[in-house]
Amino acid sequence: MRRAPSYIRIAALIVGAALAASPAFAFSRVKDLVEVQGIRDNMLIGYGLVVGLNGTGDSLKNAPFTQQSIQTMLERLGTNTSGKVMQTKNVAAVMVTGNLPAFAAPGSRIDVSVSAMGDAKNLQGGTLLVTTLFGADGQIYALAQGPVAIGGFSAQGDASSVTRGVPTAGRISNGAIVEKDTGFKLASLSNLKLSLHNPDLTTATRIAKAVNAYLGGGTARATDPSNVELAVPANYPGGVMALLTDIEQVKVDPDQGARVVIDENSGVIVMGADVRISTVAIAQGNLTIKVTETPQVSQPSPFSQTGTTQVVPRTNIQIDDSKGNKMAVMQDGVSLQHLVDGLNALGVGPRDIISILQAIKAAGALQADIQVIG
Repeated sequence: MRRAPSYIRIAALIVGAALAASPAFAFSRVKDLVEVQGIRDNMLIGYGLVVGLNGTGDSLKNAPFTQQSIQTMLERLGTNTSGKVMQTKNVAAVMVTGNLPAFAAPGSRIDVSVSAMGDAKNLQGGTLLVTTLFGADGQIYALAQGPVAIGGFSAQGDASSVTRGVPTAGRISNGAIVEKDTGFKLASLSNLKLSLHNPDLTTATRIAKAVNAYLGGGTARATDPSNVELAVPANYPGGVMALLTDIEQVKVDPDQGARVVIDENSGVIVMGADVRISTVAIAQGNLTIKVTETPQVSQPSPFSQTGTTQVVPRTNIQIDDSKGNKMAVMQDGVSLQHLVDGLNALGVGPRDIISILQAIKAAGALQADIQVIG
């Protein structure tokens, strides 16, 4: 008996569990469905130098910006190197990136990532010198410095080499000190905007209704599938923070559109529980011709005065026209469970399933959107 491919069996188990689950488990907290506009991380970026490398840094001939940075740094420290030829390979120019939390206070620390820019081979053992980190507005929000920790390594000899991970990128835990906050004042807001992680008109409306039912009145209003506006009630006990804390725990039954997501690169297929198809017949088969060459050597009899050794070709041709595959009929309005079972019965692979789903969509029998990624 042919077993179903693992990905189909897993999908069937997930769907079966979802169908058997109690309706109460379909509800989610508002906290898990939305984010408050303004409460977000801010991306920081900076350019710096990593020193102390064991000959694995940038080649100054191929990375002139590294040499210019070294000269500028040394001039600031009182050493003039203008016109001098540098040969050091213990320094690497790097880009430093980090995320500044919404309410990070000056003096707090954040993690930063360090990535080589030039032809450095390895950042192991290096130390990042003081690097200013800028926000999108061009202002300095943090200063980074410290030893770089990498997750990979590289080693080589005369005849072979080995590399594991990415030795030219690393991380500095708590490597940056926040110098300036973003200036966002949550407590002073009189109106809030909740942004849905997965925009949906029905879900936004349900969130507004659930919040109004909890607070009373027309406090919340869905303005579009992505946003719900919330007016902060006057004299609410605890202010805006208490209001958001209470609203985050409100339960809502989120809705989602029927969608099939296909990753062409890996062959992964994800189908939502609301995917439906109209009555359609499906047949799948491929013509496979396998040609095998097994030449044999023909030799004359021992002590024969005539004849020569010859190579005799032997060709074996096998044709598989998939006569054993049958046509399956999917009835109108079948669910994802039946669709998976039907495709499983055909014994098709992931690539064939992608083609089948696209063909069903082209026939107008798939009531779902197909999103191809990768």
